[in-house]
Amino acid sequence: MITSSSNESVKYVRSLHRRRSRYRDRVFIAEGLRTIEEAIEAGIQPAFLFHTPALAEVPRVRRLLLQVEQWGAQARVVSDSVMSVMSDTVTPQGVLAVLPMSECSIPRPLTWVLVIDRLRDPGNMGTILRSALAAGIELVITIPGTVDVYSPKVVRAGMGAHFRLNLCVDQPWPMVQDALQGLRVLLAKPGVGSPYWDVDWRQPTALCIGGEAQGASLQAEKLATDTVTIPMCNGVESLNAAVAASVLLFEAARQRSGGEL
Repeated sequence: MITSSSNESVKYVRSLHRRRSRYRDRVFIAEGLRTIEEAIEAGIQPAFLFHTPALAEVPRVRRLLLQVEQWGAQARVVSDSVMSVMSDTVTPQGVLAVLPMSECSIPRPLTWVLVIDRLRDPGNMGTILRSALAAGIELVITIPGTVDVYSPKVVRAGMGAHFRLNLCVDQPWPMVQDALQGLRVLLAKPGVGSPYWDVDWRQPTALCIGGEAQGASLQAEKLATDTVTIPMCNGVESLNAAVAASVLLFEAARQRSGGEL
C-alpha cells in the first residue's frame, strides 16, 4: 500500500491536475466509481487505477480491479491520506483512474455538431457535454480559450459523457471552418436571432455556444450563418450557459427524432 505522498506515482497523478501535464502525456484523471465504470463500459483502458483499502471489499470495485488486471494495467492501494492528496475534492470517493484522452475524429457525413467557444466554467462545461451526449451530438469542438474538457472538475460534471463523445479540443478556427463545411452554423445569442422553436433543427447544423461573460468570439460571429435565441419573460436577459445549451440541444433532439416543427 502506498502511504507516502512523496511516492512517484502519487506525484505523477498530482501533476495531472495541471493542463500542461495532461496534454504532454495525453491522459487525464477520472474520480469516482460510477465515472470509472462508465469508462470501462466504453472500452477505455486505464493506465493506472488507485483505490483506498476500504473499497477493496466493495463488489463493484472488485469487478473493476479484475477488468483492469485483465488489461494489464496497474492497480494500486493507497491510504486515505494519500488519496486526499491525489484528489482535488474535499471528500474523495476512494477510487481514481488515469485514463487516455480520445483522439480527435471527425465522422462523415456530419449533421449535428456542437462548438463551444470561450466557455470558462467547469461545471457548465461538464453539464453541456452530458446534454450533448443525451441529445445525440456527433462531434464536440472546443476553441482555444475555453475551459479544458479534461480538467478533473469538468470530468466529474460530465458524468461519463467524455467516454462516448467525439471530442476535438482546442481547435483553431480554420480547422473548425473546414470541419463544418456543408453545415448551417447557428450562434446562440441572448435576445438576438430566431426563436429556437422556429428553427428547423432537422437540417445539418452546427450550434455554437459562447462564454458566460463575454459570449462568443468575433470569429464565431463571422462563421455563423444565423443566430438563435431563447425568448424570456419578466425582464430576464440571459440564462446560465449550460441551461441555455440544454434547452437548444433538446429542442433539436425532439425535432430530429421526428417531432414537429
